[in-house]
Amino acid sequence: MDVQKELHRAGESKVIKYQRLVIGRPGLAGLIKYELIGLVSAWIPGAFGLWLRSHLYPRLLSRCGKNVAFGTNVVLRHPHKVAMGQNVVLDDNCVIDAKGEENAGIVIGSNVFVGRNTIIYCQNGNIVIGENANIGSNCQIFSSGSVEIGKNVLVGAYSYLIGGGHVMVDPSSPIIEQGRISRGIHLGDNVWVGAGVKILDGVTIGRDAVIGTGAVVNRDIAAYAVAAGLPAKVIGDRRNRKESQN
Repeated sequence: MDVQKELHRAGESKVIKYQRLVIGRPGLAGLIKYELIGLVSAWIPGAFGLWLRSHLYPRLLSRCGKNVAFGTNVVLRHPHKVAMGQNVVLDDNCVIDAKGEENAGIVIGSNVFVGRNTIIYCQNGNIVIGENANIGSNCQIFSSGSVEIGKNVLVGAYSYLIGGGHVMVDPSSPIIEQGRISRGIHLGDNVWVGAGVKILDGVTIGRDAVIGTGAVVNRDIAAYAVAAGLPAKVIGDRRNRKESQN
């Protein structure tokens, strides 16, 4: 709804709206730089495309370490609020969107892999992904508050981290017009999230926990727990040797 309002704001040209929603900064120089880098490098396949983007895309970011690989058609929005460490891989068709007027943006630690078609995006929120994390393909990580993913975390394909929701206290008013609420999501170090998992706003998952495939997590999960189901329930503890061997 925020984007819809921005798109239909009266008294502004389409260029100004585009700059605010996509680039995040006013000014002709920034617009030209953003457009040229995308035009000459985003779509180019193969080794040459990887090499070209590795030299051009970092010029858009607030910080970028060495040896970062950007796949074809990777989209960066509000890139001046995106920081990356070394040896990061963003596979083809990823979207990294730090949109917001008051947020710090997105921080991706060193040695992180983000699978193809994954969308990591903010609506005035912040996202931090720790070192050595692996985010599978076709995932979505959304924040209108705070989403923190620890070190060495595995997130399976088609998983959603939904760090925000909508206010719905007034049944006489459309939910889409009642504003947002966010309590945040926190994943501790070494967590394994199976494929197709949905993690809802307000959830904390403790370090070394495992979430089974297809689970919907709507409450906190303790460290070292094994959880599965709809909604997710704890079914074991990784520190129990007998259970971990079954």
